[in-house]
Amino acid sequence: MTITMDGSSLTIEKLVRIARNNEKVELSHEALERIKTCRAMLEDKIQKREIMYGVNTGIGEFSEVVLTDEQVQQFQRYLIYNHAAGIGEPLPIEYVRAAMAGRINVHAHGNSGCRPIITQTLIEMLNKGVTPVVCEKGSVG
Repeated sequence: MTITMDGSSLTIEKLVRIARNNEKVELSHEALERIKTCRAMLEDKIQKREIMYGVNTGIGEFSEVVLTDEQVQQFQRYLIYNHAAGIGEPLPIEYVRAAMAGRINVHAHGNSGCRPIITQTLIEMLNKGVTPVVCEKGSVG
């Protein structure tokens, strides 16, 4: 039976079915609409050049530094590369699948500003049994 992710009805039992039993998942229509609405709002704010921490500013001690359009693209790529490291043993697949399901559930709230394709890709990965290697230490998110 497919588990519908809507941001509010994920239970421990459902999470275990996804993580351990490879239960299929889908995103509710309402959740997808919330994700799209939030992303559109974020893109509108970017277009209007509203200052948003970590989007078009630096982070930490550089939070007061407003980035140019070119710097924004470089910075966002840098953030991904900078956090793409981990040490220690790979986590068990069921832990990673549970984390992926948790991330989908958070996206379903419609407050993250992510592109819908990110959430949809996580769903496809779960449904096709594709699980990334996540190290026990140093992984972000």
